[in-house]
Amino acid sequence: MDTDLLLDADSETIRAALLSCSEGDAVNCLSEDVFTRAKILLVKEKITGISIQLLGDDGYVIRQVTGKHRSELGDGEFNDRQLAVIKALEKVLQHCKKEGIRLVGYSDELVAYPASLKDLAQASVYALDIDSSDAYSGADSNSALIEN
Repeated sequence: MDTDLLLDADSETIRAALLSCSEGDAVNCLSEDVFTRAKILLVKEKITGISIQLLGDDGYVIRQVTGKHRSELGDGEFNDRQLAVIKALEKVLQHCKKEGIRLVGYSDELVAYPASLKDLAQASVYALDIDSSDAYSGADSNSALIEN
């Protein structure tokens, strides 16, 4: 079921509309301000399964958000935020390749060097240490990780 909010709906009206919805329902907002407040309340009230939609003048959905539970994860599984970070890292690595930057791991250090170098032995002269914020460690450095 869809619920339409007025252009000037206040926070209490928005909250009441959200709380009265069942899973799969949608709350339609006709203004950016009401849509923004509805998103904030959706998160604050921890409401899931409800969609908030910003409608344009023509009645079509411009933007939509849906409250969701984070799925239960087993050991060794990534959550959605972690997967998004991994995708972002992959894009950064694509940019490194495009800009002629290569990365190499030395023990517990990750370094960057110009891809134009043909002799990897010279790479240490030009290499820059990457601050990996302790997110990178060489496989040889943590035998407990390998043993599991």
